Amino acid sequence: MCANHTEITPNPSHFEDSEEANQAPAHRDIAWNDYKDLIKGMRFFDPHIHMVSRTTDDYQAMNQAGIVALIEPAFWVGQPRTGLSTFKDYYSSLVGWERFRSSQFGIKHYCTMGLNSREANNEPLAEQVMEILPLYIYKEGVVGVGEIGFDDQTPAEEKYYRLQLELAKEAKLPVQIHTPHRDKKKGTERSMAIALEHGIDPSWVIVDHNNEETVKSVLDQGFWAAFTIYPFTKMGNERMVKVVEQYGPERIMINSAADWGISDPLAIPKTAALMKMRGISDETIRLVTYQNAIDAFGKSGQIDVTDFESGYAVDQTEKFHGNSILRGGQQPAPVKDFLVIN
Repeated sequence: MCANHTEITPNPSHFEDSEEANQAPAHRDIAWNDYKDLIKGMRFFDPHIHMVSRTTDDYQAMNQAGIVALIEPAFWVGQPRTGLSTFKDYYSSLVGWERFRSSQFGIKHYCTMGLNSREANNEPLAEQVMEILPLYIYKEGVVGVGEIGFDDQTPAEEKYYRLQLELAKEAKLPVQIHTPHRDKKKGTERSMAIALEHGIDPSWVIVDHNNEETVKSVLDQGFWAAFTIYPFTKMGNERMVKVVEQYGPERIMINSAADWGISDPLAIPKTAALMKMRGISDETIRLVTYQNAIDAFGKSGQIDVTDFESGYAVDQTEKFHGNSILRGGQQPAPVKDFLVIN
């Protein structure tokens, strides 16, 4: 039923001298007609996806595939930001326009706020960002401080990781940790040790981008283990099925981390379908693709499942700061299946 995966050169932004770059891709893409009936009626929550990099077509496809809510972490947008104002505009978009845009496609939008590890290395700018972060982490819809942690595992990254852990403690918010693509095991262990050193309850910490090498330690120490289903790089969905078969659903969650790179905003429903095909129970699928994310980030006090569990009415003529998602007289929710575009 599944099509064979296609060899592709890995995205260098995720590897750069990593041994992972030499591994064969482990992602199996499933055609819509092959899996849509398997997930019919299921709800999904993507706890890590960068919608600022995605199109409205992605929002429509996600809604149709059963994704009812998501979390958008603050992250590196592909090139270094050059001033504090660019951070302000970006953070404002996460709690403003992007939250609105998501709602126009029937998906509840939350976010996490933080200074990402890569840009923490620009210390003069990082100091300024730390001054404004408290203005954003208390906004409506902010469910955590993240994604923070390590990239190259430099002293500057550790400095601002520690400062943001303290910020999360003060705000009583969960922490979303980005584990590095290079030397992942060392970076993951270091991230957890520092969080524990700061007196943070591991049940308030979501360790992201796990793989087979890190999962046991993360779970054994009481942290949440998040897995990113990202083609040809982090985790393939066939590997993810095996992880769930081995460890079960407790404190495990799946995300897509779809962004400006080669990524798939339907990674969660596709993985759910593959789990279903492999005989994993509906309850286990529900936990790792929906409920566990709610339980982990719900500690923020910001998530009310009644906001999205039964769906809600959408009026695409609504406006945000005078602008709607409709352009130049468009009609709401155009049908995409027609050959002719009117």
